[in-house]
Amino acid sequence: MNVAIVIPARFASTRLPAKPLLRETGKYLVQHVYDRACEVQSASRVIVATDDLRIVEAVRSFGGEVMMTRADHVSGTDRIAEVAEVIDADVFVNLQGDEPLFEPASIEALITMMREPGIDMATLAVPIADAEAYLNPNVVKVVSDDGGRALYFSRSPIPFFRDSVPNLGMIRQHLGVYAYRREFLLRITKLPPHPLELAEKLEQLRVLGTGGTLRVGTIDHAHRGVDTPEDYAAFVNHYRITHRRAA
Repeated sequence: MNVAIVIPARFASTRLPAKPLLRETGKYLVQHVYDRACEVQSASRVIVATDDLRIVEAVRSFGGEVMMTRADHVSGTDRIAEVAEVIDADVFVNLQGDEPLFEPASIEALITMMREPGIDMATLAVPIADAEAYLNPNVVKVVSDDGGRALYFSRSPIPFFRDSVPNLGMIRQHLGVYAYRREFLLRITKLPPHPLELAEKLEQLRVLGTGGTLRVGTIDHAHRGVDTPEDYAAFVNHYRITHRRAA
C-alpha cells in the first residue's frame, strides 16, 4: 500500500500569524513536523501543501518536498484532495502542520487501519479523563461500534448517560488526524456539505452522512498542538530541555 503523508500549512493564522515559519528552536515549526513524519516507516512520501511562497521557500531550504496549492480551500481536507489529484498514492494521511510532538507510532496505527478492506477513512481518538472535557463543546466526542467504525461525532456529550453518572471509560475525544483512501478523498471533497456537518461544524460528518466508513483507533494520549503564542513557547521550552538532555 503506497502511503503519502501530506502536511497542510497556511501562513495566515488568527491566533498565531506565520505559524509554520516560527523558528526559535533553530528549525521551522513545519520542519519539526516534517522530520517526525519522515520517521513513519509505512509512508513512502511526505509532502507539505501550502498556498504561500514563503513556506515553499522554507521547506525547500531544509530539503523537504512541497507543493503549491490554491488559496481558496476551506479545509485541510480540500487542500490534500488537490495534492491527491496529481500524486500517485493509495492512501493519504492528513497531518496538521502544528503538531510537532506527535508520535510517529500513532500515524503507523492510522495506516494499519487502512489496510482493512472496506474502510474509506481512518482517524484517532483518546480517552476523556474528566467530566469537564466531556461537557465542553470545544472537545469533539466520538462513539463507534464494536468493530471500531464511527457511529457519530458531536460537540455535545455523547454517549448521553440518562440514568447514571457518566462512565468516563466509555468516552473518547476525537483527534483531527485522518487517513483517506485516494478515490474516496477525491469523491467526498466534491460533495456539498451535509446538513449534519453544517449543524455541528464538523467536516467528518459529511463522511457519515453520505454513507462512508470511518474507522476509529484509540491511542493512550495526544500531544498538545501549537495554536497560540503560549503553546509555541511551551514547545520551545520542551525542545530545549530534551535537546539539552540528548546532548
